[in-house]
Amino acid sequence: MRRRRMTSLIALGAAGALAFTGCASGTGAAGGDLLENGDRSELTIAVFNGWDEGIAASELWKAILTERGYDVTLEYADPAPVYSGLSTDDYDVTLDTWLPITHQDYIDQFGDDLVDLGAWNEDAKLTIAVNEDAPIDSLEELAANADKFDDRLIGIEPGSGLNRVTTDDVIPTYGLDDLEYITSSTPAMLAELTAATEAGENVAVTLWRPHWAYDAFALKDLEDPEGTLGDAEGIHSFGGKSFEANFPTLSEWLTDFTMDSELLYSLENAMFNQAETDDYGPAVEKWISENREYVDSLTL
Repeated sequence: MRRRRMTSLIALGAAGALAFTGCASGTGAAGGDLLENGDRSELTIAVFNGWDEGIAASELWKAILTERGYDVTLEYADPAPVYSGLSTDDYDVTLDTWLPITHQDYIDQFGDDLVDLGAWNEDAKLTIAVNEDAPIDSLEELAANADKFDDRLIGIEPGSGLNRVTTDDVIPTYGLDDLEYITSSTPAMLAELTAATEAGENVAVTLWRPHWAYDAFALKDLEDPEGTLGDAEGIHSFGGKSFEANFPTLSEWLTDFTMDSELLYSLENAMFNQAETDDYGPAVEKWISENREYVDSLTL
């Protein structure tokens, strides 16, 4: 089931990249009739490739808003084109900005043309994770035991904030330059993690909390005594340049939106671990039915 999902994510990433090249046609804030609450009906949510908490939150809001008459499109892309697209109103909103570390560079670059709608989860954390029975417990031990991990550290997308922190801070601080640091994509990292787990081999990957992999695999985070990966971060919603003007009601809903990690894990598990299909709609609808009081509170 996980392999099916990884393949799907790779396809979604390619589709998202193609979609971005054509988004100037105005699928975001430029179109749509007005709803009774004053919002435009057409909404484009930008979703980071491979970032499951953002996928989960975006699918949840798509379902909620569709019930209320919005025409919601999810477009997958990497962070750089997302923030650029938000700044020009080609995308309306994204729900997966990690601050104050992971995505701060993009906010420094594009923030004057964006609106921070606040953090909906305060427990986000960058990690370097290994299999639970690995022979080390700290990043300080990784260099001396690199051969036990096939002299490799498996990363995610080259343009991600996690990659920047790993390259600029983790690797030089802990002397990991002799390891082969492999960056490709989140689905590729998860494929490596799956293969190593099934083979009973040690593996070291760049990861983050909250993520469903911590439920699917027996993992532990390597201690980071030098604090290179930073403290817990907040996951923020960011609107595009005209978002508040085009979506005054939704702006208020997203500003008030909160979701603790336990709820988020349960949604991720329903979508990524328990579902028998890569069509997230039915899993999200079932989760909504089981958490109706919470969901209804999001649009009061």
